[in-house]
Amino acid sequence: MLVYNKTKADFLTDVSDSRIEDIVIDCIKQKLQMNVNKSSMDSFRNSLQEMYFVLNDTDIPGDSWIAIEYRIPQTSKRIDIIVTGQDESMNEHAIIIELKQWETAKLTEKDWVVITRFKAGEAETSHPSYQAWSYAALLQWFNETIYNENVQLNPCAYLHNYKEDGIINNQFYGGYIQKAPLFLKSDKEKLRDFIKKFVKYWDKKNLMFRIENWRIRPSKHLADNMASMLKWNQEFVMIDDQKVVYENAMALAKNSSAGNKNVLIVEGWPGTWKSVVAINLLVGLTKAWLLTKYVTKNAAPREVFHSKLTGSMKKTEISNLFSGSGAFTNCDSNTFDALVVDEAHRLNEKSGMFKNYWENQIMEVIDASKFSIFFIDEDQKVTLHDIWETEEIRNRAKKIWVHIHELTLSSQFRCDWSDWYLARLDDVLQIRETANENLEKHEYNFQIVNSPNELRDIIFEKNKKNNKARLVAWYCRNWLKESKNRPDVYDININEYDFHMSWNLGNTTTRAIDPNSVNEIGCIHTCQWLEFDYVWVIVGDDLIVRNWNLITNPENRAKTDNSIKGWKKMLVENKKETLEKLDKIIKNTYRTLMTRWMKWCYVYFVDKETEDYFRSRM
Repeated sequence: MLVYNKTKADFLTDVSDSRIEDIVIDCIKQKLQMNVNKSSMDSFRNSLQEMYFVLNDTDIPGDSWIAIEYRIPQTSKRIDIIVTGQDESMNEHAIIIELKQWETAKLTEKDWVVITRFKAGEAETSHPSYQAWSYAALLQWFNETIYNENVQLNPCAYLHNYKEDGIINNQFYGGYIQKAPLFLKSDKEKLRDFIKKFVKYWDKKNLMFRIENWRIRPSKHLADNMASMLKWNQEFVMIDDQKVVYENAMALAKNSSAGNKNVLIVEGWPGTWKSVVAINLLVGLTKAWLLTKYVTKNAAPREVFHSKLTGSMKKTEISNLFSGSGAFTNCDSNTFDALVVDEAHRLNEKSGMFKNYWENQIMEVIDASKFSIFFIDEDQKVTLHDIWETEEIRNRAKKIWVHIHELTLSSQFRCDWSDWYLARLDDVLQIRETANENLEKHEYNFQIVNSPNELRDIIFEKNKKNNKARLVAWYCRNWLKESKNRPDVYDININEYDFHMSWNLGNTTTRAIDPNSVNEIGCIHTCQWLEFDYVWVIVGDDLIVRNWNLITNPENRAKTDNSIKGWKKMLVENKKETLEKLDKIIKNTYRTLMTRWMKWCYVYFVDKETEDYFRSRM
């Protein structure tokens, strides 16, 4: 979305007449439907005045163009200033300038992250050079005008209040400063020379207008890089019915249009590698030059796949291919060629912080894309906000006359490849009665241990081999904020065994591959979607057995867990239905935890009668 785009001469006039901030703010309100607070108004005024002094040079042509607050399509990111024109060889250039009013910053040990002071206090944020470079990368990967017409992008950052201190331009950030030069308070002339190097002649073709109005789709270079990384990654190889689902989805996506919208619903047990097919589709559709995103409710799977797919590419270069499920509330109809929704049962009914915005997330996805594919397992709903079932998706799609297709993934590759184990587990957890006698009995590696210490020691030893062993538990102990920074404070204490460990919450969203996470316990919110060779499960006192009957107790959940927040109020309004939902959520949670493993599952039960029940049944 282009907010302001005028010649340099017009821009200088708007600034000298002291009305530039009013013009920009009015354009933001009209075009972006956003209000601008006083702090932002002051920021516009001060920064744009500084750019006035930089651009007020006769060697920068008056008919070069200045774009302000350009919002990058499919994102909420806005570029502060873009200067467009031609160099001495008549090549088109766009100079991307990230403006900051910072005066101080602090180093961190994290790649591209700095600490600076905002109105609410100090906070971590992206280095300005990294921001400018990442914006250029997004445009380079997704805008047809730029990659088809060989437009040269030149990112930089201008901190016009910042005095040289050796911090913001520290060598630690040198890689990004080299890609996007950093100009400080004393560097006005250097920034001016940087602009004049690329803009010597007028922008005769109105480059920003073409960038704004051209098609958004992935570049061939991005698609080829993605496909190359996937090709040699054994974790994403598809076989049997996975390949069938993939080919059907590819064909539907290629034949879908605004007038021929299609929805594909794919059901599958745990371990049928729904996510493997989903990621292959993201790459395959991108390679077919179809604008596609991989969508999940929670960030953990997106972060893991970022890490696994990045390879020689930077995370930012592919991050725009991944999205949360609430990102489509203000999206125009049929913006995307395809949206691939993993773990569709986890989607909320409504979007927004308070889950009260727009109609519902399923309809938002269907409306925003010509083709939508939903991977779903109804028995992995683990919060009161996880509401979606196949029938509900089907009914929503029918209402707007979208073509509906359905497939099933049945070959599963976890749990020692044992369908018998999955069926048996459902029966033991009293999720459903399963005809185990009709399935070929398979010896599976499920072991109950006598103490949590024994369990922990096994996992620590197994993890030494390839970092694929993890400890998990239902969210049945409060997360203590002190435990994040104090090594002597533990979230989970089983005192009779002198056992003490802490949650990994708040520490990492990539615990499947972070080697340090073996020293912490992952809850359902950080291990769902993931799989490991060895899994260690604590079964808490929210699931107990009395007289051979499985009893779920939401009272014993952690008070810091929002997955069943509001259940007591719901209980008053509709006791029977709420109890049924809570019962299913707690059982589904343990089903999910006990199906994360490839080779072996070890379980410790807090309650001994529950342990006896599982020993006799499993």
